[in-house]
Amino acid sequence: MDPLIDKSLTHFTPLGLDDLNGKAAMLERLDNKYIIPATRLRPALEAFSKYFDVLEIDGKRAFTYATRYYDSVDRSAYYDHHQGRRKRCKVRIRRYVDAGFSYLEVKLKDKRGMTIKKRLKVECGLTKLDQRCMAFIETCHRDLYGEPLGQSLLPVIEMEYERITLVAKEGGERMTIDTALGFQVDDASRDVLPDMFIVETKSARGNGLADKILRGLHLHPTKRCSKYCVGMAALGQVRRHNRFLPALRRLHLREPAWQPKVAKAA
Repeated sequence: MDPLIDKSLTHFTPLGLDDLNGKAAMLERLDNKYIIPATRLRPALEAFSKYFDVLEIDGKRAFTYATRYYDSVDRSAYYDHHQGRRKRCKVRIRRYVDAGFSYLEVKLKDKRGMTIKKRLKVECGLTKLDQRCMAFIETCHRDLYGEPLGQSLLPVIEMEYERITLVAKEGGERMTIDTALGFQVDDASRDVLPDMFIVETKSARGNGLADKILRGLHLHPTKRCSKYCVGMAALGQVRRHNRFLPALRRLHLREPAWQPKVAKAA
């Protein structure tokens, strides 16, 4: 974590997990993603501190997430996103490292472009999607789209990053700030420069207070900035990735100088 960013967080009022979920669980929302260098993020944090609180658990404000994504053999989840299809589904197991628990998470898009996220708690050591997991995925897909997913899914990429979560003091809006991103597929890995951050705003209409503050600082969303898709493209796991080139260029992905811990994810 950039020490100046860490210092900027001291200006925020802390908020517990239960209060955060009560104010802004945001399992259904419109998202915007911004790729921001530390030098531009610091003044934004000063503005955010007036209107947002920060998630704090046991004195910590930045938490490690380790995530494994699953896709079909033909990478349909990736290509559905690449082609901008409204009906799409991403599946992952996310391990909340500091908290010591894991969730199977299914992310879908509805007809309005709204992100719908469904979660199922799973064992931390789970790597293969078992019958219970597949039944949950099929139910989520059928409930929204009226048909089963009907695909076998296998693990395709792992990633790890640190996340800061902010929630609006008035509720109904939250924001995540991700840094120290690392991607891994087998023995290949890439990481993002430590002074680059992915900021994701989550609000009911996709034009919340955080978006207005960022626009006022001349910061604008980066389209097609899915961490899953960017990681797959960066590690050469897909044939086409032209729509993710702007995000790839802005993130300045590099060969890591350290061995990523993502091999132990989920």
